[in-house]
Amino acid sequence: MTSNGTGDAEALREEIRRTRMELGETMEALAAKADVKARLRDSAEQARERVREQAGQARERVREQTAQTVARVRGQAVYQAGAARVHANETRAAVRRDPVPWAVVAAGALATVVVLLIVRGRRR
Repeated sequence: MTSNGTGDAEALREEIRRTRMELGETMEALAAKADVKARLRDSAEQARERVREQAGQARERVREQTAQTVARVRGQAVYQAGAARVHANETRAAVRRDPVPWAVVAAGALATVVVLLIVRGRRR
C-alpha cells in the first residue's frame, strides 16, 4: 500500500470488476431461466433424442429376436422334415416286411367306397 492510497483504490477497482463479472454471469443465468421458449425447445430436443435412441434400441432388439426366431423355426422345420422322412421310410419298410395288413386296409377302404356308392345310388 502506498501513502497516497492508490493501492486501496486499485484493489477496490479490481473487486468492482469481479463483482460486475459475477453479476453479469448471474444475469445471464437468470435470463436463460426466464426464456421459457428456449427452455421448451431444449426440452423438446432432448426428448426427441431420447425417443430416437430408444427407437434404435427397440429396432435392434426386434432384429435380434427375429433372427433368433427364424433360426429356431428353420431348425424345427429341418428336424420335422427329417422326422417325416424317417417315418415314411419306416412305413415303407413295414409294408415291405408285412404287406398283408396293408392289403387288408386297402381292401377295407375299397369296400367302404363301394358301399357308399351303392347306398348313394339307392337314394336316387
